[in-house]
Amino acid sequence: MEEEEEEEVEEEEAHAEVLEFWQEGLARLVRDPLLCDLPAQVTPEEISSQVALEYGQAMTVRVRRADAPEAPLPVVVVQNASVLDLKRALRRFVQLRQEREGGIQHISWRYLWRTYCLTFGGEKLTDDRKKLREYGIRNRDEVTFVKKIRK
Repeated sequence: MEEEEEEEVEEEEAHAEVLEFWQEGLARLVRDPLLCDLPAQVTPEEISSQVALEYGQAMTVRVRRADAPEAPLPVVVVQNASVLDLKRALRRFVQLRQEREGGIQHISWRYLWRTYCLTFGGEKLTDDRKKLREYGIRNRDEVTFVKKIRK
């Protein structure tokens, strides 16, 4: 029994060492000029997105709430992303930001997409399967988050 407990303690210590090593490595990566815009508690997903941006494999779509003066959210998606990909990336962006800053812990995305929609150039992005480029959306373009008008 004691032997099993010692093994568990050793595994926990080994895990803690690997985790610390991983975090130190990420911290060094984030100091790189290419990745300096990333937060200190960066995820591997965010690093991949930043590298994809640098190589032209991804683009930043800025998402702004129509009724809010704050700066738009810079959401990274692959070049051939669909509207659904943008919605998923926006959800992930908001979740990561909430984890880091605290605040509202749960957002009903189902309700949100029933009540709001994204628009670009006055056109609603209603077809989730349609590619962003089909709507004319390019790197650094801004889409707006607006409340749907009931008929």
